[in-house]
Amino acid sequence: MIEIIPAMDLIGGKCVRLTQGDFARKTIYSDDPLETAKRFEDAGLRRLHMVDLDGARTGAPANLHVLKKVASGTKLNIDFSGGLKTESDVAAVFETGAAIATVGSVAVKQPELFLSWVDKFGGEKLLLGADSRGGRVAVDGWQTDTSIPVLAFLRNFGERGVTNAFVTDIASDGAMKGPAFKLYRQIRAAIQEIDLIASGGVTSIADIDELDRIGCSGVIVGKALYEQNIKLEDLAKYAG
Repeated sequence: MIEIIPAMDLIGGKCVRLTQGDFARKTIYSDDPLETAKRFEDAGLRRLHMVDLDGARTGAPANLHVLKKVASGTKLNIDFSGGLKTESDVAAVFETGAAIATVGSVAVKQPELFLSWVDKFGGEKLLLGADSRGGRVAVDGWQTDTSIPVLAFLRNFGERGVTNAFVTDIASDGAMKGPAFKLYRQIRAAIQEIDLIASGGVTSIADIDELDRIGCSGVIVGKALYEQNIKLEDLAKYAG
């Protein structure tokens, strides 16, 4: 059964959503991340995808205080991302309460450094983030495009011992037009050694069910939850 992972994007300690990664297209949903996280937990969800957008933009974690508050106030397994550039950044995330550190830009720019973190902390503690624009990887909070094909990127790390990754289709994210099903089918067909988490564009339970059929191990749901296109009570069948 596919795991539902609610997204919590943070700017200035507040829960927000961006449309297609554009900081100028920002919606604030909550001033209280802990209260939001408790609602997810009360609905039976066990995981939280926390994104420090300030950190992604500046290159250093800026919302660890929110991570600490949510981690100490809930039992959610939190994966945390945004601005993790050094081993000490990753260690600080674990010390503050995250179960998993999510790394994208460093894995693109300094792959051997990322793999050293996998060796040090364990493959289950690192989640590879691959953000895709037109089938190629984008970095720095989606602000910088690269020429690296997503499939080749994932295959390379899968062959080097990485076992978990999430792929966000930037064009789908926040657009409420459905996930990039074709991309996820291509990834599942080509790369079996990585558990794939889908992200971006989920608008309905039907979208989640289709991603489950494709073989995704998890799905990150953001705007559809905050806009209540998907209600928390509708996710009960995936909980536990």
